[in-house]
Amino acid sequence: MRAPTIAADPALMLLHFEQADGIDEVRTLSDDFGAATPDIVEAVVDQAIRFSTDYLDPLNDEGDRTGSRLVDGRVKTCAGHREAWSAYAEQGWGTIDQPTSWGGQGLPRSLSAMVQEICDRSCPGFGMLPVPQRSAARLIASWGDEAMKEEWLPRLVANSWGATICISEPDAGSDVARIRTTATPAEDGSWRISGEKCWITFGDHDLTPRIGHCLLARTPGAQGLSLFLVPNCHEDGTANGVIVRRVEEKMGLHISPTCVLGFEEAQGRLIGEEGRGLAQMFVMITNMRLATGVQGLASAGAAFDMALRYAEERKQGGKAPQPVAIATHADVQRQLMALAGPVESMRGLVLALANHADIAAHAPDEARRADAEALVQWLLPIVKTKGGEIGFDVASGAMQVLGGAGYTREWPVEQYLRDVRVLTIFEGTTGMQAQDLVHRRLMRGDRRGLELFLTKARAAAATAADAGADAAARGLGHCLDLVEDAVAWLDRHADSKTDIDAVATPFLRLASIAALGWAGARLAATPGDAPAARRVAAAGGSCAALSGAQALSAHAEVMAGAALIDGFAAVRPQ
Repeated sequence: MRAPTIAADPALMLLHFEQADGIDEVRTLSDDFGAATPDIVEAVVDQAIRFSTDYLDPLNDEGDRTGSRLVDGRVKTCAGHREAWSAYAEQGWGTIDQPTSWGGQGLPRSLSAMVQEICDRSCPGFGMLPVPQRSAARLIASWGDEAMKEEWLPRLVANSWGATICISEPDAGSDVARIRTTATPAEDGSWRISGEKCWITFGDHDLTPRIGHCLLARTPGAQGLSLFLVPNCHEDGTANGVIVRRVEEKMGLHISPTCVLGFEEAQGRLIGEEGRGLAQMFVMITNMRLATGVQGLASAGAAFDMALRYAEERKQGGKAPQPVAIATHADVQRQLMALAGPVESMRGLVLALANHADIAAHAPDEARRADAEALVQWLLPIVKTKGGEIGFDVASGAMQVLGGAGYTREWPVEQYLRDVRVLTIFEGTTGMQAQDLVHRRLMRGDRRGLELFLTKARAAAATAADAGADAAARGLGHCLDLVEDAVAWLDRHADSKTDIDAVATPFLRLASIAALGWAGARLAATPGDAPAARRVAAAGGSCAALSGAQALSAHAEVMAGAALIDGFAAVRPQ
């Protein structure tokens, strides 16, 4: 019998929500956002924890052991999945940040992210379905015609229909220019879609009667890709030429079926403008990248809490006649604090990003929206990548604290490690995120996002110093100096794309350390002596204090420049 996941601490979650950068401004943007009072947030968090405990904790073990299977051409989910999904839909968990005009609750995106974290720490694979649903709803709301909105938005918001994102093909992953799926216009105004798509999360399942595939394809004569909504079946339930070729066998996330799909003259509808599909799809991709960061945070938080509890209960060593809890040993304390800092700081960073995404979408002043959007675009590749990295690193560190016990199925840490490893791969690999940050936000951008971030981070360092967190202030200040120096290096090498490409990932790592340091410094100034306040202040402060030292290695890699790849020709197969 596997040890159960430790439920999220509601006091800790509520403190983070109120401390998050931007939440006060978000509450002023609309009556719906203003409804997210502390009492309402507390009620939502408490109910989310109860839902996760009642439905997702028991589902997780079954889902990991048996997974989803392909039976007679359709995906069959594991025992208990349909019951959990029905409860999720009936209780309205997918409606939190959706607009009230389509049946949503209209609450802040940060509250939706917090609920996702609570659910994902109990069963990360379960959350792989509602994320594309919510993302597809945003996509259709932005680019769909009125008929499409009327038909699909209420059902997606209510979780009664499913959705996927279909980009990758066997010969075209991140290289979307090689996509070969075609769309041909039909006489009735629809399109006929033919091609193969792979790595499609919940590409088929038995949880909803209809699944809408948001799909990129080529149209005759168009220069760019176009975006289509292709249902797996017609409204009367008859097949629509969408075939499940196979379900992948994966390292983790077994409950989530990853499908290879064939489209054989499937009927689809154009979303938005022909030839502009990739740009339009970024509405969906942006939401999914934020959710990926949340998923990594969820596993990291669950792994840290498990390691902390184990360290308080496991007795080994000490000079007394009876052994003492290993949490009293200095080396174990060091390990635990090295895990706590990134977890708490990442939570602050995720919520800040979600808040600024709402400001970018709803602020009444155009200049304010533009600034918020610039900050969002700067932070998004950081949150997406660092969330996945923290999820894996903290799970690995927690396994070290548990020792041999952590390597067994008796404890859930080994599953956290397996499930979270893919997060730096899907929705854009680490290298892709680094290229986006360096090329689009620095070398070809106006750098407003970086400027806003640096201003906020310098202010956070000053506030931490005023609160007595001198080590946090010094560490973050040094880290920010290194970021600015690395930007200057990039400018000096702007004429060499090879040099810039070679150091993009180290620069992303450096920028990520700085972002966590900013969030940590804000937490270091948390007032109060309640357990939650003491925890976030100590953890955030340690993260900010270490940021300067941690940034040194990433900065050194940036300074090394193209020298890091000069030797590759010597090791490359001849």
